[in-house]
Amino acid sequence: MSEAAFKLKPLEAPHYREPPHNIEAEQALLGAMLINNDAFHRVADFLKANHFFEPLHGGIFEVISELIRSNKIANPITLKTFLPAALDIAGLSAAQYLARLAAEATTVINAADYGRTVYDLAVRRELIKIAEDMLNDAFDAAVDCAPQDQIQHAEQLLYEIAETGRYGGGFETFETALKDLDAKMGGLQPTDLIIIAGRPGMGKTSLATNIAFNVASAYDATEQVDGSPRPVAGGIVAFFSLEMSSEQLATRVLSEQAEVPSSSIRRGDIGETDFGRLLDCRQKMRRLPLFIDQTGALSIAQVAARARRLKRQRGLHLIVVDYIQLMQGRSQRATQNRVQEITEITTGLKALAKELNVPVVALSQLSRGVENRDEKRPQLSDLRESGSIEQDADVVLFVYREEYYLKNKEPKPGTDEHLTWESEMRDARGQAEVIIAKQRHGPTGTVAMTFQGEFTRFFDLVEDNRLPRRSD
Repeated sequence: MSEAAFKLKPLEAPHYREPPHNIEAEQALLGAMLINNDAFHRVADFLKANHFFEPLHGGIFEVISELIRSNKIANPITLKTFLPAALDIAGLSAAQYLARLAAEATTVINAADYGRTVYDLAVRRELIKIAEDMLNDAFDAAVDCAPQDQIQHAEQLLYEIAETGRYGGGFETFETALKDLDAKMGGLQPTDLIIIAGRPGMGKTSLATNIAFNVASAYDATEQVDGSPRPVAGGIVAFFSLEMSSEQLATRVLSEQAEVPSSSIRRGDIGETDFGRLLDCRQKMRRLPLFIDQTGALSIAQVAARARRLKRQRGLHLIVVDYIQLMQGRSQRATQNRVQEITEITTGLKALAKELNVPVVALSQLSRGVENRDEKRPQLSDLRESGSIEQDADVVLFVYREEYYLKNKEPKPGTDEHLTWESEMRDARGQAEVIIAKQRHGPTGTVAMTFQGEFTRFFDLVEDNRLPRRSD
């Protein structure tokens, strides 16, 4: 080896980059507030004290906020008593510095622009911090720390930054367009975990797709000051279909809305009129903010990551998961114990509803114990595999159709029992019940509904004086 190979390169001057900030914008904003408190209301929706680079400015902003929210005047005279008397700012006392801020303020018209500049720079500083943390974590990760966990953690941090400072954020209630059910539930409330449970064949997926379609088709939004949309009606829906493919789910929704039997769609046995209705519904569906994820066996962490991403990129107001028992837990220990795994999943869904401030509708299978009883109507104790479903849920809905069970116990034709059975079938045909077994902030009870089996579609109960409304 040559001697030159052992020589070190000369030391280079360290490359230190100061975090992005704008002291002048901070001063201009505070000065505008001090001469006209209305300037505070132009930034109060998105700006916080910790967004200021200079800690003193953050402290001044916090005092101004507290005074104005207490219906008091915020100016250099009222503020100086809340700052340390011995404060020395480049040779100026606290009182002198506040007076200088007010004296050099220009106009309140630019207050929102100054506030947005301060906020944007704070976001950039936070992004730098996250990037540095990601770099260090990637280099120094523990042996048992999977890269996927680091990705999901980074996505969560990025989502929190994206949501911090957004305009609006007020609670929105989304109706299901099933008036009787809406009246009983008060619509779908943000942060709620709503469980729709039932035995196979009861129509729980149909009820979920009805709700998802109704919310998405009613979506209408207005643009806010920061350019983000705020829903006036309806909402953007994420539908995680762990059982059906997107094509199967789309076929089901088309059948429901066009009132063409799904069996006819699959066989291609469609007349000209039906084809026209299907075409119209298909065009409508293409414009709907209804996003379907057909990935099977998703974990709660993956659902959360994809939901955060959708909300960040497009917006999100309702999540539907079909269904809980097809999901996977996150930890290896949980997957070895099904009860523990379901507990982790339901706890995670409730946490996701709170984090994203949206209602989460999750479907659940019921245990076979229902089939062994004379009374087939579900009870909370029938929730399969874990009491955590009942514990974590804000609302539990059971879907029940007496017609389904009667069909499976037809007596021998020509007997008295068969005549009784035919009478019971006439009474039960097209009838369904949505049993509200739990509602944390509302009444429980049963909502009678109409179910069109050939279209797997729910309606409000058909009264004697009216017929179901067609969608065409």
